[in-house]
Amino acid sequence: MVQKIKQLAKQYLPVLTEIRHHLHAHPELSFHEFETSRFISSTLSGWNITNTTMADTGIVSLIEAKNQSKRIIALRADIDALPIHEKNDVTYKSKNEGIMHACGHDVHTTCLLGAAKILNELKDEWEGTVKLIFQPGEEKNPGGASIMIKEGVLTNPKPEAIAALHVHPGLEAGKLSFRSGLAMASADEIYITVKGKGGHAAAPHLTADIILVASQIVVSLQQIISRNNNPFTPSVLSICSFQGGNSTNVIPSEVKLMGTFRAMDEDWRYKAHTLITRQVINIAEACGAEATIKIDVGYPAVYNNENVTTDAVQLAKKFIGEGNVEETDLRMGAEDFGFYAQKIPACFFRLGVRNEAKGIIHNVHTSNFNVDEDALETGAGIMALLGIELLVNN
Repeated sequence: MVQKIKQLAKQYLPVLTEIRHHLHAHPELSFHEFETSRFISSTLSGWNITNTTMADTGIVSLIEAKNQSKRIIALRADIDALPIHEKNDVTYKSKNEGIMHACGHDVHTTCLLGAAKILNELKDEWEGTVKLIFQPGEEKNPGGASIMIKEGVLTNPKPEAIAALHVHPGLEAGKLSFRSGLAMASADEIYITVKGKGGHAAAPHLTADIILVASQIVVSLQQIISRNNNPFTPSVLSICSFQGGNSTNVIPSEVKLMGTFRAMDEDWRYKAHTLITRQVINIAEACGAEATIKIDVGYPAVYNNENVTTDAVQLAKKFIGEGNVEETDLRMGAEDFGFYAQKIPACFFRLGVRNEAKGIIHNVHTSNFNVDEDALETGAGIMALLGIELLVNN
């Protein structure tokens, strides 16, 4: 089966490259992927693969093998793009000004479409059912995964496991990497508003000087991480926006702060929310100001099931050779795939797309990000193999 999948993935690479070029040239923002959704549905239908729409722009499809069994595996790809202006000088450059597939979701979608084509062509030779999930809105809270789950994507039928890949610009094309257990952090957004009496900079004693108050809040919040979190459990709190004042001699009456909080432990995550809120409000009050805070709860940590990941790693080694399979570093980045992993056993892994000889070296979420498209062959092939053989022996 491995050799058949390899042959088909190689045979379909020109088709996959064309699909990726179309998707890359027509990116759409989170929850507005209407043309992308239509393209995915049309492509699947053109291959005689039935599909339905979910969560407005999501696409779900079932590929049932001729030899039925209770084994049901889900494969997921995200389809949205980012509000980034593309600087790549390529024929398939984004045609939508200020929007770009800078996180590789065009690659993820292409690989899953490729896997669908392979699975459908070989459906007389494997057992079970594969559920294909093309998911909107990964880049924006509340995350398309949470909406798809609420609308029943993990029911009727319920998969026994789910897998997804993500481009890795630090890993050479043709390689894959996996990590068992905790793989990525949760991510929550923090919005703080500090208010107080403003006035002339020459008379700070007549004001609350909320620039100073807000500065104390920013500095003191770091103590929540350094003095309350278990140092053996990674956690990050970063204030990334400080907005207040527009003059050299006027103390403003309002300052707005924005930031992100990330954690690997759910108990600590919500305990930290309480500590952050209390510290912000109390510091402002102690300084004669007032503060409001909103913590927008985002994605949970991504936890890769040990059994599913071990099986996926062994299949990857069969597919591309042991020397091409590595371990993914623990990351404080976040992914709404964590919502799926909370519900069913999951495996989220990385697809190498780097090629220094071709100048493909830029990171995700940058205007020069691109991929070595030979990676599409690896991505489509491994997704098809997981759909056919993941947990077959468990």
